[in-house]
Amino acid sequence: MAPLQALCGAGHDVALVVTRPPKRRGRRQAPTPSPVEAAAEALGLEVTYDLDDALGVEADLGVVVAYGEYIPEAVFERRRTVNLHFSRLPRWRGAAPVERAILAGDTETGVCLIDIAPEIDTGAVYRRASTGIGPHETADELRGRLCELGIGLLLDALAEGFGPPVPQVGEMIWADKIEPGELRIDWSVPAEHVLRLVRVGGAWTTFRNRRLKILEARLATAPGRPDVFGSIRLEPRSGANPEIAVAAGHGALELVTVQAEGRAAAGARDWANGARIAGGERFDG
Repeated sequence: MAPLQALCGAGHDVALVVTRPPKRRGRRQAPTPSPVEAAAEALGLEVTYDLDDALGVEADLGVVVAYGEYIPEAVFERRRTVNLHFSRLPRWRGAAPVERAILAGDTETGVCLIDIAPEIDTGAVYRRASTGIGPHETADELRGRLCELGIGLLLDALAEGFGPPVPQVGEMIWADKIEPGELRIDWSVPAEHVLRLVRVGGAWTTFRNRRLKILEARLATAPGRPDVFGSIRLEPRSGANPEIAVAAGHGALELVTVQAEGRAAAGARDWANGARIAGGERFDG
Protein backbone atom coordinates (compact mmCIF):
# COMPACT_ATOMS: atom_id res chain seq x y z
CA MET A 1 0.00 0.00 0.00
CA ALA A 2 2.66 2.54 1.04
CA PRO A 3 4.93 1.91 -2.00
CA LEU A 4 1.94 2.35 -4.34
CA GLN A 5 0.97 5.62 -2.70
CA ALA A 6 4.59 6.80 -2.79
CA LEU A 7 4.94 6.05 -6.51
CA CYS A 8 1.79 8.00 -7.32
CA GLY A 9 2.78 10.78 -4.95
CA ALA A 10 6.10 11.15 -6.76
CA GLY A 11 4.27 11.62 -10.07
CA HIS A 12 4.78 8.19 -11.61
CA ASP A 13 2.00 6.73 -13.74
CA VAL A 14 0.76 3.32 -12.56
CA ALA A 15 -0.92 1.42 -15.38
CA LEU A 16 -2.17 -1.60 -13.40
CA VAL A 17 -2.24 -2.89 -9.82
CA VAL A 18 -2.20 -6.65 -9.23
CA THR A 19 -3.24 -7.84 -5.78
CA ARG A 20 -4.98 -10.74 -4.07
CA PRO A 21 -8.78 -11.13 -4.22
CA PRO A 22 -10.94 -9.94 -1.30
CA LYS A 23 -11.01 -12.28 1.70
CA ARG A 24 -13.64 -12.97 4.33
CA ARG A 25 -12.61 -11.94 7.84
CA GLY A 26 -15.42 -13.95 9.41
CA ARG A 27 -18.10 -16.43 8.40
CA ARG A 28 -20.86 -13.86 8.19
CA GLN A 29 -18.82 -10.94 6.92
CA ALA A 30 -18.63 -9.83 3.32
CA PRO A 31 -15.27 -10.26 1.54
CA THR A 32 -12.89 -7.41 2.37
CA PRO A 33 -10.57 -5.96 -0.29
CA SER A 34 -6.84 -6.01 0.46
CA PRO A 35 -5.29 -2.72 1.69
CA VAL A 36 -3.52 -2.49 -1.69
CA GLU A 37 -6.81 -2.71 -3.57
CA ALA A 38 -8.40 -0.12 -1.30
CA ALA A 39 -5.47 2.25 -1.85
CA ALA A 40 -5.54 1.68 -5.61
CA GLU A 41 -9.26 2.42 -5.83
CA ALA A 42 -8.77 5.60 -3.79
CA LEU A 43 -6.12 6.64 -6.32
CA GLY A 44 -8.38 5.80 -9.26
CA LEU A 45 -6.14 2.98 -10.53
CA GLU A 46 -7.13 -0.16 -12.39
CA VAL A 47 -6.98 -3.31 -10.25
CA THR A 48 -6.82 -6.98 -11.20
CA TYR A 49 -6.39 -10.27 -9.33
CA ASP A 50 -4.90 -12.05 -12.35
CA LEU A 51 -1.17 -11.61 -12.89
CA ASP A 52 -1.56 -12.60 -16.56
CA ASP A 53 -3.35 -9.29 -17.13
CA ALA A 54 0.06 -7.61 -16.78
CA LEU A 55 1.07 -9.19 -20.10
CA GLY A 56 -1.21 -6.83 -21.97
CA VAL A 57 -0.04 -3.66 -20.23
CA GLU A 58 2.32 -1.13 -21.81
CA ALA A 59 4.72 -0.05 -19.07
CA ASP A 60 8.45 0.58 -18.65
CA LEU A 61 8.81 -1.05 -15.23
CA GLY A 62 7.15 -3.63 -13.04
CA VAL A 63 7.42 -3.30 -9.25
CA VAL A 64 6.78 -6.20 -6.86
CA VAL A 65 6.35 -5.75 -3.11
CA ALA A 66 5.35 -8.65 -0.83
CA TYR A 67 3.27 -10.28 -3.57
CA GLY A 68 3.68 -13.75 -2.08
CA GLU A 69 3.19 -15.72 -5.30
CA TYR A 70 5.50 -17.06 -8.00
CA ILE A 71 5.84 -14.68 -10.95
CA PRO A 72 6.05 -16.46 -14.33
CA GLU A 73 8.95 -15.61 -16.61
CA ALA A 74 6.50 -14.45 -19.30
CA VAL A 75 5.57 -11.53 -17.03
CA PHE A 76 9.03 -10.23 -16.13
CA GLU A 77 10.60 -10.94 -19.52
CA ARG A 78 8.43 -8.26 -21.14
CA ARG A 79 9.95 -5.43 -19.12
CA ARG A 80 12.38 -4.77 -16.29
CA THR A 81 10.69 -5.99 -13.12
CA VAL A 82 12.12 -5.24 -9.69
CA ASN A 83 11.31 -6.50 -6.23
CA LEU A 84 11.67 -4.93 -2.80
CA HIS A 85 12.83 -7.76 -0.54
CA PHE A 86 13.03 -7.19 3.21
CA SER A 87 16.37 -8.75 4.11
CA ARG A 88 20.10 -8.44 3.50
CA LEU A 89 20.23 -10.86 0.59
CA PRO A 90 21.30 -13.59 0.17
CA ARG A 91 20.50 -14.03 3.88
CA TRP A 92 16.81 -14.84 4.31
CA ARG A 93 15.58 -15.50 0.81
CA GLY A 94 11.98 -16.66 0.79
CA ALA A 95 8.54 -15.96 2.18
CA ALA A 96 9.23 -14.82 5.76
CA PRO A 97 12.51 -12.85 5.92
CA VAL A 98 11.37 -10.43 8.63
CA GLU A 99 10.02 -13.15 10.91
CA ARG A 100 13.03 -15.42 10.44
CA ALA A 101 15.45 -12.62 11.23
CA ILE A 102 13.69 -11.96 14.54
CA LEU A 103 13.47 -15.65 15.44
CA ALA A 104 17.17 -16.09 14.74
CA GLY A 105 18.04 -13.24 17.06
CA ASP A 106 19.55 -11.11 14.28
CA THR A 107 20.49 -7.61 15.42
CA GLU A 108 20.58 -6.20 11.90
CA THR A 109 18.61 -6.64 8.70
CA GLY A 110 17.90 -4.62 5.59
CA VAL A 111 16.05 -4.22 2.32
CA CYS A 112 17.22 -4.88 -1.22
CA LEU A 113 15.94 -3.62 -4.56
CA ILE A 114 16.57 -6.56 -6.87
CA ASP A 115 15.83 -7.89 -10.33
CA ILE A 116 13.13 -10.54 -10.55
CA ALA A 117 14.80 -13.81 -11.59
CA PRO A 118 13.47 -17.29 -12.43
CA GLU A 119 14.63 -18.60 -9.04
CA ILE A 120 13.02 -16.91 -6.05
CA ASP A 121 14.94 -13.94 -4.59
CA THR A 122 18.13 -14.69 -6.54
CA GLY A 123 18.12 -11.54 -8.69
CA ALA A 124 21.03 -9.13 -8.81
CA VAL A 125 20.85 -6.12 -6.47
CA TYR A 126 20.42 -2.53 -7.65
CA ARG A 127 20.42 -0.91 -4.24
CA ARG A 128 20.40 -1.98 -0.60
CA ALA A 129 20.06 -0.44 2.85
CA SER A 130 20.66 -1.85 6.34
CA THR A 131 19.08 -1.14 9.71
CA GLY A 132 19.25 -2.47 13.24
CA ILE A 133 16.52 -4.60 14.80
CA GLY A 134 15.29 -3.30 18.14
CA PRO A 135 15.30 -5.82 21.03
CA HIS A 136 11.53 -5.40 21.50
CA GLU A 137 10.56 -4.55 17.92
CA THR A 138 7.71 -6.62 16.47
CA ALA A 139 7.64 -8.04 12.97
CA ASP A 140 4.94 -5.56 11.95
CA GLU A 141 6.95 -2.62 13.28
CA LEU A 142 10.13 -3.79 11.58
CA ARG A 143 8.35 -4.49 8.30
CA GLY A 144 6.95 -0.96 8.34
CA ARG A 145 10.42 0.54 8.78
CA LEU A 146 11.87 -1.66 6.05
CA CYS A 147 9.06 -0.66 3.72
CA GLU A 148 9.91 3.01 4.20
CA LEU A 149 13.59 2.30 3.51
CA GLY A 150 12.62 0.34 0.41
CA ILE A 151 10.43 3.16 -0.88
CA GLY A 152 13.43 5.46 -0.64
CA LEU A 153 15.58 3.01 -2.64
CA LEU A 154 12.93 2.66 -5.34
CA LEU A 155 12.24 6.39 -5.73
CA ASP A 156 15.98 7.16 -5.82
CA ALA A 157 16.53 4.54 -8.53
CA LEU A 158 13.69 5.97 -10.59
CA ALA A 159 15.06 9.50 -10.22
CA GLU A 160 18.77 8.75 -10.68
CA GLY A 161 18.69 5.62 -12.84
CA PHE A 162 19.00 1.99 -11.82
CA GLY A 163 22.53 1.41 -13.08
CA PRO A 164 24.01 -2.08 -13.40
CA PRO A 165 22.85 -4.55 -10.71
CA VAL A 166 25.39 -6.43 -8.59
CA PRO A 167 25.14 -10.21 -8.06
CA GLN A 168 24.36 -11.39 -4.55
CA VAL A 169 27.39 -12.49 -2.53
CA GLY A 170 27.53 -14.35 0.79
CA GLU A 171 25.90 -17.22 2.62
CA MET A 172 22.37 -18.02 1.50
CA ILE A 173 19.86 -18.77 4.25
CA TRP A 174 16.27 -19.67 3.41
CA ALA A 175 13.29 -18.00 5.12
CA ASP A 176 10.50 -20.57 5.04
CA LYS A 177 6.95 -19.47 5.65
CA ILE A 178 6.02 -19.57 9.33
CA GLU A 179 3.73 -22.52 10.03
CA PRO A 180 1.11 -22.31 12.83
CA GLY A 181 2.76 -25.12 14.77
CA GLU A 182 5.98 -23.12 14.99
CA LEU A 183 4.14 -20.42 16.89
CA ARG A 184 3.25 -22.69 19.80
CA ILE A 185 5.35 -21.66 22.80
CA ASP A 186 7.77 -24.11 24.33
CA TRP A 187 8.21 -22.81 27.85
CA SER A 188 11.33 -24.93 28.40
CA VAL A 189 13.42 -22.62 26.18
CA PRO A 190 14.94 -19.34 27.46
CA ALA A 191 12.51 -16.47 27.99
CA GLU A 192 14.38 -14.39 25.42
CA HIS A 193 13.54 -17.00 22.76
CA VAL A 194 9.88 -17.06 23.78
CA LEU A 195 9.80 -13.27 23.48
CA ARG A 196 11.09 -13.50 19.89
CA LEU A 197 8.13 -15.72 19.07
CA VAL A 198 5.73 -13.19 20.58
CA ARG A 199 7.36 -10.39 18.58
CA VAL A 200 6.81 -12.33 15.35
CA GLY A 201 3.05 -12.38 16.05
CA GLY A 202 0.59 -15.21 16.57
CA ALA A 203 2.41 -16.91 19.46
CA TRP A 204 0.14 -19.21 21.45
CA THR A 205 0.05 -21.62 24.33
CA THR A 206 -2.69 -23.60 26.05
CA PHE A 207 -4.22 -23.11 29.47
CA ARG A 208 -6.74 -25.54 30.91
CA ASN A 209 -6.80 -27.22 27.50
CA ARG A 210 -7.81 -24.05 25.66
CA ARG A 211 -5.68 -21.92 23.39
CA LEU A 212 -4.35 -18.60 24.64
CA LYS A 213 -2.60 -16.13 22.34
CA ILE A 214 0.20 -14.05 23.78
CA LEU A 215 -0.10 -10.74 21.94
CA GLU A 216 2.38 -8.66 23.89
CA ALA A 217 5.03 -9.53 26.47
CA ARG A 218 8.40 -8.49 27.86
CA LEU A 219 11.16 -10.03 29.90
CA ALA A 220 10.12 -10.24 33.56
CA THR A 221 12.06 -8.47 36.25
CA ALA A 222 12.03 -11.53 38.51
CA PRO A 223 13.93 -14.62 37.27
CA GLY A 224 12.15 -17.88 36.63
CA ARG A 225 13.09 -21.34 37.83
CA PRO A 226 13.93 -23.81 35.05
CA ASP A 227 12.39 -26.71 37.00
CA VAL A 228 8.93 -25.10 36.93
CA PHE A 229 8.85 -23.67 33.41
CA GLY A 230 5.35 -22.71 32.29
CA SER A 231 4.23 -21.89 35.83
CA ILE A 232 2.24 -18.69 36.32
CA ARG A 233 2.84 -16.39 39.22
CA LEU A 234 2.02 -12.87 40.35
CA GLU A 235 5.14 -10.85 41.09
CA PRO A 236 4.67 -7.72 43.22
CA ARG A 237 6.11 -4.46 41.93
CA SER A 238 6.55 -1.26 43.89
CA GLY A 239 3.80 1.25 43.09
CA ALA A 240 2.23 -0.88 40.35
CA ASN A 241 0.00 -3.84 39.77
CA PRO A 242 1.70 -7.22 40.08
CA GLU A 243 3.23 -8.52 36.89
CA ILE A 244 1.89 -11.76 35.43
CA ALA A 245 5.09 -13.76 35.03
CA VAL A 246 5.61 -17.14 33.40
CA ALA A 247 8.74 -19.14 34.14
CA ALA A 248 10.75 -20.30 31.13
CA GLY A 249 13.73 -22.62 30.81
CA HIS A 250 15.91 -19.64 31.69
CA GLY A 251 14.39 -16.41 32.99
CA ALA A 252 10.72 -15.50 32.88
CA LEU A 253 8.31 -13.65 30.63
CA GLU A 254 5.88 -10.97 31.76
CA LEU A 255 2.56 -11.17 29.95
CA VAL A 256 1.12 -7.80 28.90
CA THR A 257 -1.75 -8.52 26.50
CA VAL A 258 -3.36 -11.89 25.82
CA GLN A 259 -6.37 -13.28 23.99
CA ALA A 260 -8.25 -16.30 25.27
CA GLU A 261 -9.96 -18.60 22.80
CA GLY A 262 -13.26 -17.09 21.68
CA ARG A 263 -12.60 -13.84 23.56
CA ALA A 264 -11.37 -10.36 22.75
CA ALA A 265 -7.83 -9.27 23.57
CA ALA A 266 -7.35 -8.21 27.20
CA GLY A 267 -4.69 -7.05 29.59
CA ALA A 268 -2.91 -9.96 31.23
CA ARG A 269 -3.93 -8.81 34.70
CA ASP A 270 -7.62 -8.73 33.71
CA TRP A 271 -7.31 -12.15 32.13
CA ALA A 272 -5.67 -13.58 35.27
CA ASN A 273 -8.39 -12.14 37.48
CA GLY A 274 -11.14 -13.50 35.26
CA ALA A 275 -9.51 -16.93 35.03
CA ARG A 276 -9.06 -17.04 38.84
CA ILE A 277 -5.64 -18.57 38.49
CA ALA A 278 -4.72 -20.85 41.38
CA GLY A 279 -1.22 -20.99 42.81
CA GLY A 280 1.05 -23.37 40.95
CA GLU A 281 -1.01 -23.53 37.76
CA ARG A 282 1.01 -23.89 34.57
CA PHE A 283 0.62 -23.41 30.86
CA ASP A 284 0.52 -26.64 28.93
CA GLY A 285 3.47 -27.65 26.75
